[in-house]
Amino acid sequence: MAFHPAQIIARKRDGKALEDDQIREVIDRFRDGTFPEYQMAALAMAIFLQGMDARETTTLTRSMLESGSTLDWPQDGSLYVDKHSTGGIGDKVSLLLAPLLACQGVRVPMISGRGLGPTGGTLDKLESIPGFRTDLSEAEIQQVVGDVGCMITGATDSLAPADRKLYALRDVTGTVPSIPLITASILSKKLAANLDALVLDVKWGSGAFMKTSDQARSLADSLVTTGTQLGLATTALISDMNQPLGRAVGNLLEVLEVLDLLKGEGPGDVRDLTLRLAEEVLKKAGRPAESLEEDLASGRAMERFEQMVRAQGGNLEALPEPAEPGEVLSTSAGYVGSIASEQLGHVVISLGGGRQVMSDAIDPLVGMEILVRVGDRVEPGQPLARIYTDDGDARTAANAAVQKAIAIGEIAPAPLPLVIESS
Repeated sequence: MAFHPAQIIARKRDGKALEDDQIREVIDRFRDGTFPEYQMAALAMAIFLQGMDARETTTLTRSMLESGSTLDWPQDGSLYVDKHSTGGIGDKVSLLLAPLLACQGVRVPMISGRGLGPTGGTLDKLESIPGFRTDLSEAEIQQVVGDVGCMITGATDSLAPADRKLYALRDVTGTVPSIPLITASILSKKLAANLDALVLDVKWGSGAFMKTSDQARSLADSLVTTGTQLGLATTALISDMNQPLGRAVGNLLEVLEVLDLLKGEGPGDVRDLTLRLAEEVLKKAGRPAESLEEDLASGRAMERFEQMVRAQGGNLEALPEPAEPGEVLSTSAGYVGSIASEQLGHVVISLGGGRQVMSDAIDPLVGMEILVRVGDRVEPGQPLARIYTDDGDARTAANAAVQKAIAIGEIAPAPLPLVIESS
């Protein structure tokens, strides 16, 4: 049967389900360049607007997986596990979780991505460490995982290559928050890593792609259902992103916060969520969680992180200093009623800490620290945040945007639970 790209785009535009062979051919042709980016952008928008059913989503995921190869691991009884977050402001959990899980005797081949929309990317954060490589080959992935127990890198050219292209396209075409596209993107990479178990951190709230808890539940259901159908033991937590996770937002600043956490310091919400995710994935893999808190307190997780950084070419001793900080001061008294987290993510992008188009370079030294949490009492003149930039005009604009993003009122809001449910 002849392949008619415009007809496939129109079919999805009109809300009709695509056939399995149509989905497979679109992905095959997109991978090899005969389905051009402008047509894939149109199809992605049609999928964003019309959705996909479970069969379509599973076929899309399998097709993106089969666009490349999968990792092979020694048959030595080791368990291979991983975690993925759907993205949030200040979410640096992966950097802490990978070495912590490696301390438990499981192996963590973490295939991660770059920033999407206002959210930061794990690879972008790690690349603020001088020399750190996020482009490991399959042989290097196998070597580092075997030697250290964990590694974090981007997908290679041969692992889910169709997702690599589509991931970048979604970021600049307004099609990021699509449940089938998110599902296929996440799971194609994770399935390519040939895992035994996967835990998903599905965010909801002002700083997440899923703005409501119901949307997050739909995404979690899609991820768990699709992963299970494709043979991967999958579980999910739904966690809060109505305020930044931790204090630091920005690539180098988040690495520095992770180092504090690995020393037993740093914000408790990041630590608590990391421990919960570790427990969930170990349980799914059939491995009891033992001494997780001790692995952090004793410095074992820090040692494993340092080993991973060295194995991937990084030099923690050469970490640069962040840009010059300036404080954002409260202009009123009251309680922090809400924090428009997505707006904060856009502020970091405006400072140069994220991408507005695919070709943008990132300045790892800029960002912000949010010094208050929802429910905190504040007084006039109290610091709400610190803006890190050497550009005075950018700092002025960012100050005004952060003031607007942090709402202060007379009534203390109810506490925000960090995790609302698991599936």
